[in-house]
Amino acid sequence: MLKFISRRLVEVIPILIVVSIVTFLFIHLIPGDPARLVAGKDATLEEVENVRQELGLNKPVITQYFDYMKNMVTGNLGTSLTTGLPVIDMFKTRFMPSVYLTFFAMIWATIFGLLIGVLTAVFKNRWPDYLGMIVAVSGISLPGFWLGLLLIQFFSVQLGWLPTGGIDSLQSYILPSITLGAGIMSMIARFTRSSLLETLQADYIRTSRAKGLSEKTVIFGHALRNSLISVVTIAGLQFGFLLGGSVVVETVFSFPGMGRLLIDSIAFRDYPVIQSALLLFALEFILVNLIVDVLYKILNPKIQLNS
Repeated sequence: MLKFISRRLVEVIPILIVVSIVTFLFIHLIPGDPARLVAGKDATLEEVENVRQELGLNKPVITQYFDYMKNMVTGNLGTSLTTGLPVIDMFKTRFMPSVYLTFFAMIWATIFGLLIGVLTAVFKNRWPDYLGMIVAVSGISLPGFWLGLLLIQFFSVQLGWLPTGGIDSLQSYILPSITLGAGIMSMIARFTRSSLLETLQADYIRTSRAKGLSEKTVIFGHALRNSLISVVTIAGLQFGFLLGGSVVVETVFSFPGMGRLLIDSIAFRDYPVIQSALLLFALEFILVNLIVDVLYKILNPKIQLNS
């Protein structure tokens, strides 16, 4: 296990290098001149050129890339072009709110997704199955921005129970986490149902029932555990996407997280922030996939991890 984890961590390095190259080239293809934005729209051409030299934007692209990578290796992510603050300091205030939001969304989505999936599989072709699938299809079909606005209108504007945005308390996480986790809950429910239905047809399940084991023991003690492998796959991948994909939700709720920071940075062509944020998202996704592989081994010791 340790050998496998060590090898996978080493493999992260070339992946991040490729991601950094693609990200760097993509950013420089975005229309607009960051030097002009920093200098101001009323600045003269000479002032804009001075800003470009100060920021190092007059250097060849390849030189800018190596300068950035050299600084990043030493822990220096650069300075924001718009705020003048170190990028790492900006991340310190934005990263954890996004992590908390993602965790809250995944926790409730996983719990309710598994619950709906189990109920719909156990009561196949009966009213709990139909009701559960209606909820699952609705959750995956509703656009995130529309669901967020609907929740704000009902729970914040009309009832006044929850804040419309920002971070004032734990209550500020409720509506964004529901919006963010709705689609994930639906996917987990559907995958749990299909996987559990397939497992319940296996020979060892029929043998367990023939031995006189209770239905509760058969489902939760045998069938569900083996069905969780495919569920862990989808949950792990979605968790990786959520960490870097909460842009729409954070924008709707004016949530000060990494997604909102990325959108604002793209609007102002803030190269250092964009590059560092995308690399961080890539690293998060890679580490989540590693955790998923380890969970495979925990859930089913018979699985052989390539080492």
